[in-house]
Amino acid sequence: MARPKTYIIKLSNDERAELQKTIRNKKTSRTVLKRCQILLELDENHGAGLTHAQIAHSYAVCPATITNIVQSYVTNGITNIVRYNISPNSSAARRKLDGRNEARIIRMACGPVPEGHSRWTLRLLEEKARVELNVPIGKDAIRLALKK
Repeated sequence: MARPKTYIIKLSNDERAELQKTIRNKKTSRTVLKRCQILLELDENHGAGLTHAQIAHSYAVCPATITNIVQSYVTNGITNIVRYNISPNSSAARRKLDGRNEARIIRMACGPVPEGHSRWTLRLLEEKARVELNVPIGKDAIRLALKK
């Protein structure tokens, strides 16, 4: 026997419209797109009445994802579903250099070597980048940019 549902999701017309608008938006990330589609499936008023396991199988996510989406909707509303949250601990959030500065550093590294040196070192690139780019970056940021 299945356990009764703890959270019953009944979306208002405004919430359904916002979810469908987000789904139709071309710039919506896959994560947010799946969240919106799953939430529409879970709606008691208009959904197909599928179980969490069936929805998880049809959208190729684990059942815990369905549970997390439901809990997020119940506690925070639709705002967390529609918005993609980037963790401050992710590598994209911690990047010191943007694409333009990375390209400038690569151009410097491929260019002529300063006099008195046989090749570029990370420390030489760091010094030149600080002077030319006016960005306080370390040699590790330069190393990661060149590694890519």
